[in-house]
Amino acid sequence: MLRTRNVQPSLWESVLPEVCLRLPTELERVDAWLDDERFFAPFVPHFSARMGRPSVPMETYLRLMFLKHRYQLGYESLCAEVADSISWRRFCRIDIDGRVPHPTTLMKITTRCGEQAVVELNEELLATAVQARVVKTGKVRADTTVVSANVQYPTDSGLLARAVVKIGRLVARIKTVGAAPRTTFRDRSRAAARRVRAIALSLHLRGAAAREEARRTVARITGELAGLLEQSAAEAIAVLRNARRSLPRTAGRVRGRLHRAVNELDTLLARAAQVSAQARTRLGGGKPDSATRLVSLHDPQARPIRKGRIDRPVEFGYKAQVVDNTDGIVLDHTVELGNPADAPQLEPAIRRIRHRTGRVPRAVAADRGYGEAAVETRLRDLGVQTVAIPRKGTTGTTRRQHEQRRTFRQLVKWRTGCEGRISHLKHRYGWNRTRLTTLTGARIWCGHGIFAHNLTKITRLAAAQEA
Repeated sequence: MLRTRNVQPSLWESVLPEVCLRLPTELERVDAWLDDERFFAPFVPHFSARMGRPSVPMETYLRLMFLKHRYQLGYESLCAEVADSISWRRFCRIDIDGRVPHPTTLMKITTRCGEQAVVELNEELLATAVQARVVKTGKVRADTTVVSANVQYPTDSGLLARAVVKIGRLVARIKTVGAAPRTTFRDRSRAAARRVRAIALSLHLRGAAAREEARRTVARITGELAGLLEQSAAEAIAVLRNARRSLPRTAGRVRGRLHRAVNELDTLLARAAQVSAQARTRLGGGKPDSATRLVSLHDPQARPIRKGRIDRPVEFGYKAQVVDNTDGIVLDHTVELGNPADAPQLEPAIRRIRHRTGRVPRAVAADRGYGEAAVETRLRDLGVQTVAIPRKGTTGTTRRQHEQRRTFRQLVKWRTGCEGRISHLKHRYGWNRTRLTTLTGARIWCGHGIFAHNLTKITRLAAAQEA
């Protein structure tokens, strides 16, 4: 059952001194903005108005998620910090003697409401800011980045070893609840770990001959790991078959635990087969297709993306686009699967900005990745007066003269500030790595980061206007 507000203030607040009831300046501004009922509307469709246990008040949930992404806290550390701070308790509308929501409760609400609730939340925030006249759309700039998935650097040997270990753990969970007790299964986790350590030792060798010998050693051990995984998978298939036969004979919590373990093992075996096929392809001299290559066992949608960085030539995750204005407010952002081209993403972003603010930006700046004649034509058709995007490849005399104009060069220089905006999002609002898996999880994570960033910016601008 949905609750939007905590309507039972504590009597302790009447005896606390005023210094304890005062909020920090930033939280006081944010608290005033989040009192608007419109911010609760995105969560209404996901809860019943009459049935079920009362949910965490939405005003409390919103403020907790703001603190989480504003200060980059985990769910457990967030709840611990709020429990220990009087000012954070008052900001989150939690009574002094009240219970802070459990971390798993916040996780469940986040996944239950999903991506659409976060999108609508950011829409409501921008609509409120436009109504308060704090959003400028004269100039906007766009750039793309990679939001890393929460995965280790994927190597064939590492993926094979992790698959062997995870299969052993899931089979142990199934046997613990009493399913498939007589089905033979050998846990090969220790054998896989020994081979991973042997690979690490061989890579420390120096010299051309030693490196060639290490390459052959790595290939041989990788083949052994693939064999271990195939043997474990073959035995796990029998365990899975017999565990499914045991499901009708179980009940209660045991049935739930067994059902979850069976589903996880079924999914893992499919991914393990793909990992083994990738390793066999590479050992045979081929190269797996990057568009379908599996780089993680728990996040199958993460993709290898090459952005041309010297320190990280290949990153693993999702591609995001950010469009902000002169005040640093992010007017539009997207998170996409794989590595789509930059140019086709710009015009839809400007259309969404026009829909949200009611105005078309006067000037649009972007880097050379967007530099196509068709992009500039479509932007001018939307009503954009100045487009400062350097063209790709070799340009003619007329185009070079156009790009050497003072206004064009100033906009191109101003565009580089978008890289600073992305860096700020990565270092301060969690965009460096999404902690939620799959594309939907990445969009939820990045959406909450944008909400916290924009809320901080907008409330500061509104306070400056009032002053």
